[in-house]
Amino acid sequence: MVKRYGALTAVDGLTLTARRGEVTAILGPNGAGKTTTIEVCEGYRAADAGTVRVLGLDPARDGTALLPRIGVMLQSGGIPPAVPVGEYLRLLSRFHMKPQDPAWLLDITGLTGSARTPYKRLSGGQQQRLSLAAALIGRPELVFLDEPTAGMDPQARHATWDLITQLRADGVSVILTTHFMEEAERLSDHVVIIDAGRTVADGTPATLTGSAGQLRFRAEPGLDTDSLLSALPAGSAAKESPAGHYLIEVPGGTVEPALLAAVTAWCAERAVLPSSLRIESRTLEDVFLELTGRELRS
Repeated sequence: MVKRYGALTAVDGLTLTARRGEVTAILGPNGAGKTTTIEVCEGYRAADAGTVRVLGLDPARDGTALLPRIGVMLQSGGIPPAVPVGEYLRLLSRFHMKPQDPAWLLDITGLTGSARTPYKRLSGGQQQRLSLAAALIGRPELVFLDEPTAGMDPQARHATWDLITQLRADGVSVILTTHFMEEAERLSDHVVIIDAGRTVADGTPATLTGSAGQLRFRAEPGLDTDSLLSALPAGSAAKESPAGHYLIEVPGGTVEPALLAAVTAWCAERAVLPSSLRIESRTLEDVFLELTGRELRS
């Protein structure tokens, strides 16, 4: 898919597939083309080139048939500020053939006690939960969730994660965009990382992060990591960041018992007592930063 805004190419030959009944996370830094991609899939914009199909339909031409089958959760806005929560969901329910029960949606999103509260008086997290309820009111086959837990406290975040997991179990397809890598890693069956309008990685969270390949420990600051490297297999990397926190990465992605023994022997020779010694896999955030860089995006 290609989408241009004048001289700016926002989406530059992007290719991705989201499978039915799965949670697909679309990740990318600011300006990567995520929002434009989602807006094209929702039918709000038309692609300049390429083929787009959502539930087998062209969102640009078949909007009348597609819109009743999808739900869209906006990150902010779109709800009249003075409308009470319960009244808003009851109004939306009248626009659908077989709506969910508004009272049930209020209950599962924790908003029953705020049913008479105007939207503008809700906290940021409560507004997000109302947007989620609005996206689900029409029993969608596919739901687009844009930063679904932004502004939520930990309890609301975990409740929302449970709800998304239940949606998948019920056969609902979910397209998730988020900057919260733990959220994507925890919920997604499939992850697509995009940058500069193109796909740069595509796979399951486990495939993208690989096997256990990192050894971390804490010790006194300023240890000689060059000396430590000489005791490790060729191709290993060792660094201290931040002070007193040490990271060892090994070639091949697997920490073997011999490597663990070499590190502890090296520490023992120098009368260093390592603490918080642990073996880890790379996280999705590690992969994301490796692929898209660490510089700030405007």
